[in-house]
Amino acid sequence: MQLTAYNVKTKEKNVPIQDAVINRTAKGGYIAQGHDGKGNKLTALLSEEKALAAIKAGTAKQGW
Repeated sequence: MQLTAYNVKTKEKNVPIQDAVINRTAKGGYIAQGHDGKGNKLTALLSEEKALAAIKAGTAKQGW
């Protein structure tokens, strides 16, 4: 399972997130943060199902 995000700086869609860490937002949602390997930070909002699946698959670390 690969997490992807939109890169605001380069305007690319579906950029794979490397070294992803999933945290919880103040309202109880899930957010994945990482980088694209070129020095650009990436952030994506996730559903609970997708966030927990990524942690279980080992593609992201749990940050809370």
